[in-house]
Order: sequence, then C-alpha cells, then structure tokens
Amino acid sequence: MRIRLLALTLFLASQVSAAELAIPIPDQDHLTPETLNVVYDCSGQKLEVDYINAGPGSLAVFVRNGELVVASNVLSGSGARYAGGKYIWWTKGADGSLYDLTQGEDADPVLECSEVKNTKP
Repeated sequence: MRIRLLALTLFLASQVSAAELAIPIPDQDHLTPETLNVVYDCSGQKLEVDYINAGPGSLAVFVRNGELVVASNVLSGSGARYAGGKYIWWTKGADGSLYDLTQGEDADPVLECSEVKNTKP
C-alpha cells in the first residue's frame, strides 16, 4: 500500500507563496517523518537547510544562488552526504561543506559552514 507520508513545504527566500511536494513511501504506515531546520554561517554568508528524514529517505533542501536544491542522502564514509543536481552537501557534526561538481571531483568546497541554529519547524 502506498501512502503519502512525507509532505514537504518549501518556502523560498523572499516569496510569500509556497509549493508543496508529496513523496509516497510504500508500506511505511507506521513512519512519522521528522523535519529539522538548520542555519549555517558560511564565512558571513547564511545557508538555511531543511532536513527531512523518513525511514529510508533522507533529504536536505536549500537554496543556492537562487536555485532550489533537493539533495538525497547518499553513501558516505563519515558524516552525512547529500547529492542534488550539481551539488554535494557534506556534514560532519556541526560543520558542513558544499561542493560544486562542475568544478571537478578534487575541487575545494565552494562553501565551508558551521551550524549556528537548529530547530524543528
């Protein structure tokens, strides 16, 4: 049985309206999704990330250069690694690094960040 368990409301900076995206998770009727909002300081630049965790599915959602990025958790040797579009968002503890894959696999992160606040919406 497919049940719509994960509903994600995305609020984009400087917009009053919101868009909604529902992701069905099959056979997980006992599952309660958890959402966590984390604000990072990236050398004076703010990055706000919404983490949505629902059993086998974990997402990191953020806006980079006006572009909405929805990244899915992928295999990582340590920390939590999310891939979405051309970006890799990699967190370990309270620190995060954003990589732009168009700059090459061995490129330095485009942002290095430290958590300043986290809340459950």
